Amino acid sequence: MVLTGAAGRVGTALRAPLRDEAERLVLADRAPLRAEAPNETVHRTDLSDAAELMDGADAVVHLAGVSDEAPFPDLVEGNVLGTQRVLEAARVTGVPRVVLASSNRLTGCYPSTETVSAEMPPRPDGLYGVSKVAAEALARLYADKFGLDVVCLRIGSLEPRPTEPRHLSTWLSHRDCAGFVRAALTVASPGFLAAYAVSANARRFWELDDRLGYEPLDDAATYDIPDTFLGPGVPQGGDYASAEFTLRYLDRSATGHQ
Repeated sequence: MVLTGAAGRVGTALRAPLRDEAERLVLADRAPLRAEAPNETVHRTDLSDAAELMDGADAVVHLAGVSDEAPFPDLVEGNVLGTQRVLEAARVTGVPRVVLASSNRLTGCYPSTETVSAEMPPRPDGLYGVSKVAAEALARLYADKFGLDVVCLRIGSLEPRPTEPRHLSTWLSHRDCAGFVRAALTVASPGFLAAYAVSANARRFWELDDRLGYEPLDDAATYDIPDTFLGPGVPQGGDYASAEFTLRYLDRSATGHQ
């Protein structure tokens, strides 16, 4: 199994659970990493030649990319072109399954009072969300045209514990994150599947997909978080959905500043 973006926040949370189940775990990141177990192999790479990582792999969990709002050219390079490189490498090398890190920010402009399913049209809350729309479109293309099994997990707010009112709806515990990824790796013949990965929060915004077969265990409501987020006119993305959050990056893109 290959884990890209292994040094990032999600990769760090998943490394031990995946290592415990994989015969061989290939860890890839631009940041330095050290092998911590006999079944780990480390590659420092920008994924420009992703196929070299995949010899003999049975699955790829692709987490690498730009993880938040940024100038659009950076998002295209990291999240769109990077995803296409991984999907193409899987096609060429015969890796049958790819699990992609998508994001709840793909639908962050829906109202916080509405429940959203993965079948509803995207309403991204920023340029980052747009890049995830494009990544999911690539995943569907590779599933439809080349027969890859690709599961896009729309990851919630991955934190050790919830810390703000929005997390009452969006929190994803480390334990549930690992559970969703295991389910995405083992669900039978998914073809293309996009599904939300979020803990069992009573106030969650998103419908879970029964096809994955994973029932989350944790609930943000068990923590002392004030329930002040939901309301008319409040988007699911909160501050991420504000014009100001994106305008500063549009200004950088227009002037060529990074």
